[in-house]
Amino acid sequence: MNVTKADIVDKIANETGLTKLETKAVVDGFLLSIINALAEGKRIELRGFGVFSVKSRKPRMARNPRTGDPVPLEERFIPSFKVSSEFQDKVHDKLRSGPAAPSADV
Repeated sequence: MNVTKADIVDKIANETGLTKLETKAVVDGFLLSIINALAEGKRIELRGFGVFSVKSRKPRMARNPRTGDPVPLEERFIPSFKVSSEFQDKVHDKLRSGPAAPSADV
């Protein structure tokens, strides 16, 4: 089962006592601040969670799969996320302990 932004907003609102509208504004602001920082070329480190950064992909020649014609690709900047070891260990331990019933809990 997938977890949507609405599911995250609902869970945070229930746990904090904030309204869903207030919580949605906070979540949207958080996500937008990450996007804006990455667009400025900044690196974002959230201890215990992970690191957001931007990686550069060199320009190269690709091929159109339909025609086989060469297609030049320009340099690209790709957002990247690397999980912290604490995050990775928690997910690993939780999933290794047995498949729990799927839930929308975040």
